[in-house]
Amino acid sequence: MSAPVATAAHSPFTVLIPARMASSRLPDKPLADIAGLPMVVRVAQRAAQSAAVRVVVAADDPRILQACAAHGVAAVMTRADHASGSDRLAEACTQLGLQGDDIVVNVQGDEPLIDPALINAVAALLQEHGGQRPEASMGTAAHAIASLADYTNPNVVKVVLDARGLAHYFSRAPIPFGRDHTGTAWWQGAAQAAQPGVKALQDFAPLRHVGIYSYRAGFLREFPQLAPAPTEAIEALEQLRALWHGHRIAVHLADAAPGPGVDTAEDLERVRALFR
Repeated sequence: MSAPVATAAHSPFTVLIPARMASSRLPDKPLADIAGLPMVVRVAQRAAQSAAVRVVVAADDPRILQACAAHGVAAVMTRADHASGSDRLAEACTQLGLQGDDIVVNVQGDEPLIDPALINAVAALLQEHGGQRPEASMGTAAHAIASLADYTNPNVVKVVLDARGLAHYFSRAPIPFGRDHTGTAWWQGAAQAAQPGVKALQDFAPLRHVGIYSYRAGFLREFPQLAPAPTEAIEALEQLRALWHGHRIAVHLADAAPGPGVDTAEDLERVRALFR
């Protein structure tokens, strides 16, 4: 396994990887073979290259535990009936004895190309000493959207930030909406220059949300107890529950999109080709 990515001093943090066998589009996804290793093991190996003090898979099936044990990856068994990954991680926090202020990074179990530096950056959002956003309950990441197709695609989740890098809102809709420039990439080139107040738009673009999260363990245990939000139900975006209840989400702006994740059999073949 490669050495951890060199970084500035970090507060200790734990990476938790939720792994669920049931997947409507790709059954048994955590165990899908990628160049001779199960996908969940590939994810854990990438996460181990970050500055995390430990990396633990939160599994819902003994077969995942067996695969992790065979390759030296730590794993805990969690209930199979959890409604979401955050519920699963909340149980894992309790099993691991994490304290309320301990930082946890949720790395999705279908991201075998996750950048270890991105993990470090999202963890750093919540650091009390030298961290950027100690008032936030959660951290996540985003990157600038390049194409109009992504901007209008409801499967691409968008986020709008305030001046401090805290999330205003997440949506599947194209936000912020270019009222006078529908059907155009209003943030690019001539389209941007033609708008009033263009100085305010310099280096501004809509942002695509990246599904990685950091939390303090105390908040992660609290989160499943919060009442679901109407916005969460409408958008099918669980992070809106935190905003609805007044919690802040700090957002790291990445320079580029992360490596491709695996949702479908076609995604799996693309990732396998990269490992070849």
